[in-house]
Amino acid sequence: MKARSANALTYYGLTDTGKARTHNEDRWLADLGSGLFVVADGMGGQAAGALAAGIVVETLPRLLHQRIEASTNLAAPESCAPLWESLSELSGRLRRESQGQMGLSGMGTTVVAVLIRGRQALIGHMGDSRAYLLRNEKLERLTRDHTVTQLLLEHGEITTSEALEHPAHGQLTRYVGMEGEALPEVRFLELLPEDRLLLCTDGLSGMLSDENLIAHLNRRSAPEEVCRNLIAASNEAGGKDNITALVIDVLDR
Repeated sequence: MKARSANALTYYGLTDTGKARTHNEDRWLADLGSGLFVVADGMGGQAAGALAAGIVVETLPRLLHQRIEASTNLAAPESCAPLWESLSELSGRLRRESQGQMGLSGMGTTVVAVLIRGRQALIGHMGDSRAYLLRNEKLERLTRDHTVTQLLLEHGEITTSEALEHPAHGQLTRYVGMEGEALPEVRFLELLPEDRLLLCTDGLSGMLSDENLIAHLNRRSAPEEVCRNLIAASNEAGGKDNITALVIDVLDR
C-alpha cells in the first residue's frame, strides 16, 4: 500500500506470504484519521488464523473509538485504560465466538497496536508481534514478547541463542482469543520529530537481527522502500513464516 501523509506522519505497510507458507495469516491496518496502526498474526490453521487476524484489524478501531475521544491527553495515567480494555474485550469476544465452531475452535492472533495523537502515542500488544522505535540511529524494542522462551530468558534459564532452538520457541503465553483473563500490555511513548516506528510480525523479527533491522531502518529511505527491503531480507534469510512490516515516520513539521 502506498505511503500517505497526515497529522505529521507518513507510513507504508506491506505483507508477504514468505517462502515456507502457502497462505498469509497476517493482517495490518493504518487509519490516519484516528491515528491507529495495527499488525496481527493469526494462528489456528489457515482459515481460522486469517479470520482471527482480520477480526482484530476490523473490530479494534470500533472498540477503541467507543472508549477514547479525539481530545484525550494520551500522557494522562488513565489514558492507557481504553486501549487495554479494548484489547481485553476483543480477546474475550474472539474466544467466545469461536468456541464450538467447526474449524475455528482455539483460533487466536497476536496483535501490536499504536495509537498516535500529535507527539503522543500508546503502544498495546499481546503475543510476539513487535513494535520498535528508531531514534537518533538507535533501535529500541517497545514490546516484550509474550512467549514461554521470553519468560525463560528473563529468569536466566536459557540464553538468547538457546531460545532460537528451544522446543517451546514460538509458544505464546498471551494472545487475542486466549483462555482465561486477557492481559494486554500498554505503554505511553512521547514521540520526537524524525522518529521511525516499525510494527512487525515474528516472520520478520525472527529472521533479522537487531543489527539487520538498524541497517535497513537507518537508511532514512522512504517507508515504502524500507518495507520492501525488510521483507526481501527476511525472505533471503529463509522466509520461514508470513512477513509483515508497517513503518511509520514522524515528520519534522
